[in-house]
Amino acid sequence: MKITKTLMLALSVSLASLGSVAQAADKITIATEGAWAPFNFIDSNGEPQGFDVDIAKALCVKMNKECDIVTLDFDGLIPGLKVKKYDAISASISITEERMKQVDFTFPIYSGGLRFMAAKNNDFDSARSALKGKTIGAQRSTIAAKYLEDYLSDVVNIKLYGNNDNVYLDLQSGRLDGALSDELPTYDWLQSEGGQAFEFKGDAFAKDDKIAIVVRKGNDELREGFNKAIQQIVDDGTYAKINAKYFPFSIY
Repeated sequence: MKITKTLMLALSVSLASLGSVAQAADKITIATEGAWAPFNFIDSNGEPQGFDVDIAKALCVKMNKECDIVTLDFDGLIPGLKVKKYDAISASISITEERMKQVDFTFPIYSGGLRFMAAKNNDFDSARSALKGKTIGAQRSTIAAKYLEDYLSDVVNIKLYGNNDNVYLDLQSGRLDGALSDELPTYDWLQSEGGQAFEFKGDAFAKDDKIAIVVRKGNDELREGFNKAIQQIVDDGTYAKINAKYFPFSIY
């Protein structure tokens, strides 16, 4: 059978298209925030780093996928996922009933809790009655912000921020009496030079908070791929190595 130039051109275009589809299928774009150290932050070279980023890359290796990490403001992460700007989110997002109406979650990758912090020389009492009239900061769209709005809005003056770095800045400047945040990123900041004058106040609570990778609603194939990979990195010790890089205790 004779193959005409037109047919050969059509075949070439078709094969090229198939190659592009295959290449796209082998690549996962994962979004993170870049302002929630040590879970996600931007290094001196402008590259995203942190626990969330390392876990995402380890999962991609187990799934035999190329991993592309992009950064976005926390408020825009779930909206961006829903309109398909990327395939998944690894940004310390807690599993909540409200979020489960919009997106799907993998198995949890770590557990957290909430905790107040304030200056060491501040006689700060985290009891509800003692908080009356105080100005408390938190990052917008987080479990901490929701807790303040749901349970303490009639007691404290709530000040919300686009990221936790700005919470820390206002703590240092004295514009806040205290802050409420996830215990683990706060622990990291308290070890830094900027956090030396501050400390936790009261015990951690809401410790059933589970954090997971986020995928679009109904993307069961990707979610199950992540779940299998999560189990693999836990079983083979990869998770423990990443954990030890950031914390001297297990957060799994």
